[in-house]
Amino acid sequence: MESRRLTMQQNSKGRPQGRNAPPRADAMVEALRGLGYTTATALADLVDNSISAGASQVEIGFNWYGVDSWISIADDGRGMNDAELFSAMRLGDRNPLDARGASDLGRFGLGLKTASFSQARRLTVLSIKDGQSSCLRWDLDVLASDPDGEWHLLDGPESSSEPRLVTHTAQSSGTVVLWEQLDRIVTEGFTSRHFLDLIDDVERHLAMIFHRYLDGSGPGIELRLNGKAVRPWDPFLSSNPATWRSPESSVGEGGLRITSQAFVLPHKDRLNDKAYAEAGGIEGWSSQQGFYIYRGRRLLVAGSWLGLGRGRSWSKDEAHRLARIRLDLPNDLDAQWKIDIRKSSAHPPAALRDQLYRLAEDARDRARKVFLHRAHSNSSLGRRDEVVPVWQSRETVTGRRYRVDRTHAAVKELLDDAAYGTKVEAMLRVLEETIPVQRIWLEAAEGGEHAKGGFTGEPDDSVREVLNVIYRSLVEKKGMSPSMAKRQLLRTEPFDLHSELVKNLPDNISKD
Repeated sequence: MESRRLTMQQNSKGRPQGRNAPPRADAMVEALRGLGYTTATALADLVDNSISAGASQVEIGFNWYGVDSWISIADDGRGMNDAELFSAMRLGDRNPLDARGASDLGRFGLGLKTASFSQARRLTVLSIKDGQSSCLRWDLDVLASDPDGEWHLLDGPESSSEPRLVTHTAQSSGTVVLWEQLDRIVTEGFTSRHFLDLIDDVERHLAMIFHRYLDGSGPGIELRLNGKAVRPWDPFLSSNPATWRSPESSVGEGGLRITSQAFVLPHKDRLNDKAYAEAGGIEGWSSQQGFYIYRGRRLLVAGSWLGLGRGRSWSKDEAHRLARIRLDLPNDLDAQWKIDIRKSSAHPPAALRDQLYRLAEDARDRARKVFLHRAHSNSSLGRRDEVVPVWQSRETVTGRRYRVDRTHAAVKELLDDAAYGTKVEAMLRVLEETIPVQRIWLEAAEGGEHAKGGFTGEPDDSVREVLNVIYRSLVEKKGMSPSMAKRQLLRTEPFDLHSELVKNLPDNISKD
């Protein structure tokens, strides 16, 4: 068989000569609709664009009209002229490898389009710059009807869309994005009740993703949803004095350097019911543990152990639910961290994994101690003290054993009583030998939280009665001064939960 040498032809500029093979518009767009956006993550991508455009106010509107429902997002940013809007509406107009400004939250040049297509079949963008307006739209039905698969970017809004844009034309600059034909949202059986639930989901997501833009800690935005201001959700409970935090530190060297800070949130007993429910976040306490990765103060990953661990990756478990670690990345590390198009996943470079492991291991260890022992910090003590627990655990040849601490103030008081000490010891042994460990573990796993004792929450008469009995015993029988007795109670479980009650115990109690 005669062999033939294949040569690559070149054009007049010395570049390889080949066939131009643009993708069919209808096929390409339908494929891009499956990138995995939710309504909340798609809207977050659009808020990114508003922030990058220097907006100070962003208003999102959900409007329910059945299958004709629509969603808009408007900002007061610097806007775009016709050429800039054309570039923004073009898919992949900017190379992801291009350098970007430090405050630019974009990367791939696809976010506006892919986020919008994932939710709606018609995308209209009106932008005003220097008082001049420009408007372009994509209509997926128009693309689908073209037999040649051409890319038809249409000028101006659909006539039925004009009233939905007119309220924004009075401002001198800004942009409004309009989603219509919400076929990925208003599906069969979708009702106004579902629409309201969706609004709540979006609000919680945006409150988390942009909390550092909403909390007043730096340059930020006012973000409103159907006229209601979105309140920030701080995953680290930074304002709570019981939250432990490490100093800010650097991880990595040279071009890979990032900033980190570890947090251990307070034990449940340090929070009221409302604060505890809010701190659990969108996914709940166990799911929200781990690393929080920010890029330009914008949250990308909300709780993940990033595949770290020794032997096997750490899982999210109850014991480490209080550990949350903040990582701040500059946007020139997108490729090294493998930031995806949706800006919802990241993977640390191999050179940083050992440092991140040590950082997380320390935070996890601290979180486990707080979860199990409720490390207690009380300003009246002048230092950090470990709460004396009622229960102790230790490993034996037959497995882990749980015992009541005989030196605990309430327990020792009874054991020292000549009339009852022997009987109390017998009762404690029965309790220790019959603890339903497996049942407690199963119910905690199923319920997503640990059991709540009667001494947690607001104190009642039984709490006050027990507290007074122990206090009088420490003063009258043990010879402690009132101040010393109060100090001991503040370091003793479960009285540490009621520091105000302890502080208000009378000082004029007599000592026999």
